[in-house]
Amino acid sequence: MKHPPNKRKGNRAGATRGPSGGEIPSRVASQHNSKVPAVRSPAAVPGKRRVLLVDDHPIVRQGLVELINRQKHLVVCGETGSGREAPELARQLKPDLAVIDVSLKDASGIQLLKTLKLQCPRLPLLVLSMHEEGLYAERALRAGAMGYIMKQEASEIILKAIHSALRGEIYLSDRIKEKMLHHLVEGKSGKRGFSVDSLSDRELEIFQLIGNGFGTRQIAEKLHLSVKTIESYRESLKQKLQLKGRSELVQQAIHWARGEGPMI
Repeated sequence: MKHPPNKRKGNRAGATRGPSGGEIPSRVASQHNSKVPAVRSPAAVPGKRRVLLVDDHPIVRQGLVELINRQKHLVVCGETGSGREAPELARQLKPDLAVIDVSLKDASGIQLLKTLKLQCPRLPLLVLSMHEEGLYAERALRAGAMGYIMKQEASEIILKAIHSALRGEIYLSDRIKEKMLHHLVEGKSGKRGFSVDSLSDRELEIFQLIGNGFGTRQIAEKLHLSVKTIESYRESLKQKLQLKGRSELVQQAIHWARGEGPMI
């Protein structure tokens, strides 16, 4: 005799519940094998500070999970590769810290910082990125981050930044601290010619995409904007960077995206 499957009201198959009782999307919960679950209940890890990871590189996330979970007072409570999914995950899991990549495939990391800061004003945000800190650190701080650290840093430095952010302290490298002090003392009035510092967050995002080989229509689709809007941004980029034409804009963007700096 066959018995009917056991059905539990309000709990979908494959869903995982977070600490608030809400269901966590199964595609997030299953991103790692059973040895490293993506969502953990605080009840199972008393006394540990919970960390949410937002990074679209699975190997990087796995390394961070292993690094953080080895610490006595830390545990990864959730993870996702989607910037669009991160705000809902943060709302459900209520982590003590969110570690975010500034460059995500489906969203702007800088915009995600702003969104999370509005949604969870008391949640410390730490940026961990492969991108040069001299270009993004100040922008990340203005967007609400407590610190900026590059992925190639040693594990102990990453952990130091995490603990600093959990204490409510800003973490930056000595080099960036010095650069910011120089900006404060000298101001930006003396800068001429090619300088991305004058670009808005959106303009810089589009400049990077141009440098990575994306055309106008591709950029529009990726950012969910109209082609006309992207063309307007291109004109603004040429004016702010004092570039003569479309080809010069593309050439400068390619050099910049490769980390070669300006051609002029």
